[in-house]
Amino acid sequence: MSLPPESREEAIARLNKNASDLEARTAPPLSHEAAGQAAAGQAWRIIADLFGGVFVGLAIGAILDRFAGTGPWGMIGGVLLGFAVSVFMAWRTAQRLMAEAKASGVEPQSVPFDEDEED
Repeated sequence: MSLPPESREEAIARLNKNASDLEARTAPPLSHEAAGQAAAGQAWRIIADLFGGVFVGLAIGAILDRFAGTGPWGMIGGVLLGFAVSVFMAWRTAQRLMAEAKASGVEPQSVPFDEDEED
């Protein structure tokens, strides 16, 4: 019994699917250490978003104060605006990371309670 002839595009699509299936089966699982490093990297990204927005707002406010002579109000407004933008950016990053985690099907794991810590 022979297989029916398939077009070149179908053969390429079938081979690509087989290759991706093989890669998914042979990929090593993510270790706890690698997962922890990835989570730490994402946390540092969110922290950088928070501080970066405030500092950029501060710089823009200082420049506005310098050239417009508005006293401290440009800096105050810049810091507040920078803080608002940085909170929005951090929120957006956190939402993107949560969507990626849900799409990958990974269940979040809680951190075990450490009995040695005292309050």
